[in-house]
Amino acid sequence: MSRRFLFVLGSARADGNTELLAHEAAAQLPGDIEQRWIRLAEHPLPGFVDLRHDSDHVRPPSNTDTGLLLDATLAATDIVIASPLYWYSVSSLTKTYLDHWSAWLRTPGVDFKATMAGRTLWGIAALADHEPSVADPYVGTLNNSAAYLGMRFGGVLLGNGSAPGDVRKDTDALARAKTFFAQDAPLARFPYETADAQAGARG
Repeated sequence: MSRRFLFVLGSARADGNTELLAHEAAAQLPGDIEQRWIRLAEHPLPGFVDLRHDSDHVRPPSNTDTGLLLDATLAATDIVIASPLYWYSVSSLTKTYLDHWSAWLRTPGVDFKATMAGRTLWGIAALADHEPSVADPYVGTLNNSAAYLGMRFGGVLLGNGSAPGDVRKDTDALARAKTFFAQDAPLARFPYETADAQAGARG
């Protein structure tokens, strides 16, 4: 399958620091790789309602925002969550998108979990703090989501920025952006799986 990148923009404002950093990274992709960019603020999803045990599930029509995002997600080999760090995790727009994955797991004819297995999840985030460890909950959200679905996880490209355009001053982030998508993306593992493997190697 030819690689197709879906950039899911989760910021509440257009052209923010996260989006700028995402474009820096995307500019390094080969020209024959398809890129699709979807701004969640322009395609607002309804609030997620958990109907796992008391409702029939139907595939959302493609002419709805939910259907558009489902179709785009299924078509992508690489999904890039480009959300700024909001209260140490993903934005509410992004969280709603990820919550809808739960519904798609039960949508007839989609086989969402099997379809996503082996594909790659990436993250890009701007944060105001200079200490990257504050983004650990953000990284954990994406890593564990990928691990549950059997996806690969390419990690999170972090850049510093608060005021518009600040990330352009983060020369380290801009340098990392040039090779971000060129790195190998290993199969995602839950932290306890990694800890168990390390304990087994020692024992």
